[in-house]
Order: sequence, then structure tokens, then C-alpha cells
Amino acid sequence: MIENQDKIIEGLKSGDKLIFEEIYREYFTPLCYYCLRYVENFEDSEEIVQEIFIKLWHKHDEVEINTSLNAYLYKAVQNYALNYLSKKQTKEKYIAIQERQLPATYDTGQDKLEENELKIILKHAILKLPDKRRKIFEFSRFDGLKYVKIAQNMSISVKTVESQMTKTLKYLRVVLKDYIPIVIAIVLNNNIM
Repeated sequence: MIENQDKIIEGLKSGDKLIFEEIYREYFTPLCYYCLRYVENFEDSEEIVQEIFIKLWHKHDEVEINTSLNAYLYKAVQNYALNYLSKKQTKEKYIAIQERQLPATYDTGQDKLEENELKIILKHAILKLPDKRRKIFEFSRFDGLKYVKIAQNMSISVKTVESQMTKTLKYLRVVLKDYIPIVIAIVLNNNIM
């Protein structure tokens, strides 16, 4: 138990590390439990009390304790907790409003960025294909032509079309191995190019 309040407060104000540690050891846990009266979980409670002690240490020379240290710390916890709840409530209201305003199919900016990045990588991979193989792939995937129609358009056999498509898909699987789930979604939506 901390004795001699005046000595403790003076030591705190002068930046005495040992006195600060003594205050911390004695008050941290009881203040966390007190804070639980206001917040929902112990982690939030610990965070609030920790923040109070950090501020107390950094601004020790500015601290104005007109009552007892005990009353000062408990009042600080109450104020911080109420402020925390007010911010949390404001944030929750904002999120609720945003969710009502956004359509269900809304993609986050990060999703769009990843999709655009992937499209660029895919385009570059396709452009690196030999001309004949690239044309076969584009006829198949972008124009939706059957292998027979591609063979007729290019004056080659259906077997050649099948062979070239197999090689292209194998190549793309290697190049895009880290992006396969996203590639599948994009190809299915037909919005690669």
C-alpha cells in the first residue's frame, strides 16, 4: 500500500521512475476491474488503463492532482472509459450508415486494386505467348469460339488447337499460380480485357 500521498505525488511530478512503477503495480489491476464497469471486455479495459499510465508518465510534470492520487486515477479511468464508449458508439453508427448506403456487391478498394493488378499480369502473360498460341487462346477465351471454328479460321487441325490450348493453360497455371482463385473468378466473369 502506498503511504504518504504528498511524497508520492511529488515523486511522480518530478519523474521518479521507482515511484511511478510503485503506483503502476498497486493501481493497474484494480483500475482495470473498475474500468470493466464501463467497457465490455478486459482487453479494452487494460488498454484504457495502460493509456492513462502512459500519459501520466509522459506528462508527469504537468499533472495537477488536487485530491488524492487514488481519486485522480479512478476519475481518469472514468473519463477515458466514457470517452472510449462515445467514440465507439460514433464509429458503430458511422459503419451502420455506410453499410446501409453500400450495395451488397460492393468491392473494397483493395479488391479492385488486386483485380486490376491481376488483369495487368494476365495480359502480360498472354502477350508473351507465341503469336499462333496467343491467337488460339484469344479466339477460345475472349471470342468464345469452339476448337473446330478456331481450326477453320486459322487453317490448322483441331488437334493443333487442342495441343496449343493445353500448352497455354499449363503456362498460365505456372505464371499465375499464386493468383489462381482470383483468375478463375475473373475469367468466369469474362472481364479480363
